[in-house]
Amino acid sequence: QVQLVESGGGLVQAGGSLRLSCAASGSIFRVTDMGWYRQSPGKERELVAMASVGGNTNYADSVKGRFTISKDNAENTVVLQMNSLKPEDTALYLCYARIQYLPYHTALPYWGEGALVTVSS
Repeated sequence: QVQLVESGGGLVQAGGSLRLSCAASGSIFRVTDMGWYRQSPGKERELVAMASVGGNTNYADSVKGRFTISKDNAENTVVLQMNSLKPEDTALYLCYARIQYLPYHTALPYWGEGALVTVSS
């Protein structure tokens, strides 16, 4: 059984900062990719930022230069530092991870329940 537990989020004024954290726990051999998606009412779920076990990172164009993702492979955690927040960043932020139970097994996708971020203008 694997769980992704998010923390952080909340209400902030435009221009402010928030920090989201996600921790994977359970029967884990290795977490490969780990990162964040977001979803707003009426919009499709979109990738915000992703970090691989090898250290590569990928960001949505809309958050480049404002958001920073960092992954701790030893602790199976990922942190998203969000600066210069805009009202259009308001969304439910969902932690995502691909997790191997055992060596040589395919990594499976897991989702957290989400952390709400609200940016007021």
